Amino acid sequence: MKEKLEQLKAEALRQIEASDALEKLNDVRVSFLGKKGELTSVLKGLKDVAPEERPKVGQLVNETRAQIEEVLEAAVKKMEKAAREAQLKAEVIDVTLPAKKNEVGHRHPNTIAMEEVERIFLGMGYEVVEGPDIETDYYNFEALNIPADHPAKDEQDTFYISGDILLRTQTSGTQVHEMEKGKLPIRMLAPGRVFRSDEVDATHSPSFHQIEGLVIDKHITFADLKGTLAEFARELFGEETKVKFRPHHFNFTEPSAEMDVSCFKCGGSGCRFCKGSGWIEILGCGMVHPNVLRMSKIDPEKYSGFAFGMGLERIALLKYEIDDMRLLYENDVRFLKQF
Repeated sequence: MKEKLEQLKAEALRQIEASDALEKLNDVRVSFLGKKGELTSVLKGLKDVAPEERPKVGQLVNETRAQIEEVLEAAVKKMEKAAREAQLKAEVIDVTLPAKKNEVGHRHPNTIAMEEVERIFLGMGYEVVEGPDIETDYYNFEALNIPADHPAKDEQDTFYISGDILLRTQTSGTQVHEMEKGKLPIRMLAPGRVFRSDEVDATHSPSFHQIEGLVIDKHITFADLKGTLAEFARELFGEETKVKFRPHHFNFTEPSAEMDVSCFKCGGSGCRFCKGSGWIEILGCGMVHPNVLRMSKIDPEKYSGFAFGMGLERIALLKYEIDDMRLLYENDVRFLKQF
């Protein structure tokens, strides 16, 4: 047995000496010291050794293991040191080179514009409420006084998932959800992503963002609507900004209007930015239609309210003088880093 152990040790040392890579040294470790290695096999064979000889043989095996491990560890350390020195020689660092810049990201123009709008209305006592991107036909259309045969419900304009489930075309459904809770008064802002079947061009996208507002309380009038939006326009575009309301039609408001702001580039005198008119269309608004209140179990004889909605991308395009909406979504760092 002693001769066999001496042979195993000699063979192990020979293989260690012949190894020229760490992987090969690991193979030697597994071959001689592993669970299925040569020394383990010798230990398993102790059952065939006379009882009085087993302690001596066991001691010899352990001594052989210790000697092999000692030589093996020394070889590993020597090889690791040589590899590290070779790496240091190959990877010479030129300390005169400029350091790598730490590219730190920042908020997207849409996010900056949204946070600015939210800040203004939060200062007026509004709360920001989010709703689901996937809505039912009822909340997206029916509860907003849009009948079954309305053109907006055509599949060419709206992404339908099934007969009654669709990707919301407006964030107005969030307002209906809040009205149905019955907690009055309401002063809320509903920002979020919306979807419409539009071709992509400089001013359209099948996915964009809206910010809609709703106020429900007793004795709310169109004067409250005008005052609120005039103050919003001054906060967003500057103290000298004027507003103009033009009659319009929306199913969910009556009366309805579109609001223009005086051009903040030329002060209303007319320029390329406002196409010579002195005014820029910014949002749609109106008094909440009595039918909408009734469908949400709110008595229009006791309560009234106003609503408004604007495209977030339009706000960003105007505020930062961007002439193509597609730039906001092309992820061109050269464009985005300007903000």
